[in-house]
Amino acid sequence: MTRIDAKFAELRTAGNKAFVSYVMAGDPDFDTSLELVKGLPGAGVDIIELGLPFTDPMADGSTIQLAGQRALEGGMTLDRTLELARTFREGDNTTPIVMMGYYNPIYSRGVDLFLTQAKEAGIDGLIIVDLPPEEDDELCIPAQAAGLNFIRLATPTTDDKRLPKVLENTSGFVYYVSITGITGAAEAQATDVGPEVARIKSQTDLPVIVGFGIKTPDASQAIASVADGCVVGSAIVAELASGKPVSDVLAFVKTLADGAHRA
Repeated sequence: MTRIDAKFAELRTAGNKAFVSYVMAGDPDFDTSLELVKGLPGAGVDIIELGLPFTDPMADGSTIQLAGQRALEGGMTLDRTLELARTFREGDNTTPIVMMGYYNPIYSRGVDLFLTQAKEAGIDGLIIVDLPPEEDDELCIPAQAAGLNFIRLATPTTDDKRLPKVLENTSGFVYYVSITGITGAAEAQATDVGPEVARIKSQTDLPVIVGFGIKTPDASQAIASVADGCVVGSAIVAELASGKPVSDVLAFVKTLADGAHRA
């Protein structure tokens, strides 16, 4: 059982929904990013989604693209991202960390070496948005064998014919993208999301977590109420980008987490 599996078991037992927060590793610099990540569990975050900076983040809107750019300009690399996770683990051995990013840096490192290093650093799962199920032999299946969850995205365009293929080797949870488009664009609507979550859950026992387009505590509550939890990324990244101190960003995160936990 991974930390992700254990966290969802704990939440189910307590009758709670999950709040997942996305932050870009190294934005705006390593130390600030580490301070923020260390503070997330205390702000009510159940699972940390840690962005791996990449030069061509095609699924992300401008807020997260700019965060990745700032991180890369500050010297953030795959090694430094793993170092950040490893340092976090020195004080927290229970909060799950999911690394979200693109395949190119992993391919360049070599899959076997990357998985060994990720596991050693305390990474629990991967969301690699540009690897479709047809490429599962490339990373998904080796990751599962190494003890990491491989989390797949389902979207509003994932129809009933495609969905079983998407779910086939997914583990940890299913990430449902609530809107058609990039991160930080339109706002998610619970009335649209609810039926889609039910459709996915009819075909899997995995938790379904909804992300994209969630920006407020009320939206966090509304979306979590029709799913097993929600993810907020761009709204948190934007708070940090505005120059606010980490303590203020964490206070904002807590309002979002409280919203999800009220669901």
